[in-house]
Amino acid sequence: MRLLLLGFVIGLSTILKAFSQDKEDQYVILISLDGFRYDYVNRFQPENLSMFIANGTAAQGLIPSFPSKTFPNHYTIATGLKPEHHGLVDNSFYDPKKDKQYSISNRDVVTDGYWYGGTPLWVLAEQNGLTAASYFFVGSEAAIQGVRPSYYFDYDGKVPNLTRVSKVFEWLQLPENERPRLITLYFSDMDDTGHAFGPSNDAALRQTLTRLDRELGALFEGLKSLGLPINVILVSDHGMVEVPRENLINYEPLVDGVEARIVNSGALLHMHLKNPDEKAEIKALIESRGKHIHVIDIADREYYQDLSLHEDLMGDLLIIPDLGYYLTDDRGMFRYQNRAAMSKTEVFGEHGFSPDYQEMQGIFYANGPVFKEGLLIEPFENIHIYPVICEILGLPIPDSIDGQLEVLKPILKEN
Repeated sequence: MRLLLLGFVIGLSTILKAFSQDKEDQYVILISLDGFRYDYVNRFQPENLSMFIANGTAAQGLIPSFPSKTFPNHYTIATGLKPEHHGLVDNSFYDPKKDKQYSISNRDVVTDGYWYGGTPLWVLAEQNGLTAASYFFVGSEAAIQGVRPSYYFDYDGKVPNLTRVSKVFEWLQLPENERPRLITLYFSDMDDTGHAFGPSNDAALRQTLTRLDRELGALFEGLKSLGLPINVILVSDHGMVEVPRENLINYEPLVDGVEARIVNSGALLHMHLKNPDEKAEIKALIESRGKHIHVIDIADREYYQDLSLHEDLMGDLLIIPDLGYYLTDDRGMFRYQNRAAMSKTEVFGEHGFSPDYQEMQGIFYANGPVFKEGLLIEPFENIHIYPVICEILGLPIPDSIDGQLEVLKPILKEN
């Protein structure tokens, strides 16, 4: 009897160990398709993406964090934290303590770990003994907590998508002790086209998506040949809305005479007032000067709801235009005029608006051995992607994140 019981225990131990090893051996490729709106697949029916979705899990939409801008939301996906908690509160913002402006076009600040809070997935992976790689993802170029992915590249938008795909295959064919278990990848095609022509220009969008779909198809087919348990997650940072040229708002006359440091990103403008005690008067003045705008006191927590960590980065007042309107300055008005002439369109695409607008929703599609097949789920907030990736890779989920594993755990197959 004792021998029988001992054999059962040993057998159970072996099964549990095998299960644990299988779980630990999972791979995750997180791919961002910048600016890919929630409705593009239904509208254009791309062959490879449609097949990917049919054999996996899809959300009806992915709800971005505020503001629905590229850098804040990519970093939210990477950390499971809202922008007000990880510190990238916009694509551009001013830090009074450092007396410096963060801007996505400034390579010195983009690669400076000072600006990045939280623990990105690749940092968490490396800290826990897993190799990570990134072919472009917000934050991956900076040493965050002194850590970068084992393999990464400085951003260069001119690198062809297939070059990025080829590198993924190279990484996954490395010896097991060098092979990344987490890979992040980034494509900007749909965002570029959406900005240039707007999200309703079917001809331009279809052309771009057809090419992108072929490139993704090459990736999907190549991964099958590797014989590894690879889980692919496709996301986007935000959607897109039409902005006719006549809806551009020159903010300079609105703030004329107001003493403030101003940082504008189009869908919201941050005002750091010289005298914050004048907020009420300045708010009333600006609103009296313009239409289709709202001036928000940051203390009202209407958009950034938690001011405990980074209130100083947000400014005292926000100027927020109505959906479909966009803030710019004198130089920006001239640039948009040139864009209209080059693209031969009077309609552009923009984002950054409240996540409450469906037009701002992006995508979440997942396919791989751990994901249920043929599952369609309701839209959810992008903060919840982080913990489910941790679960797949067997990484500890930080207590401090905003995302909750319970939201997406039902998309995983029961073991």
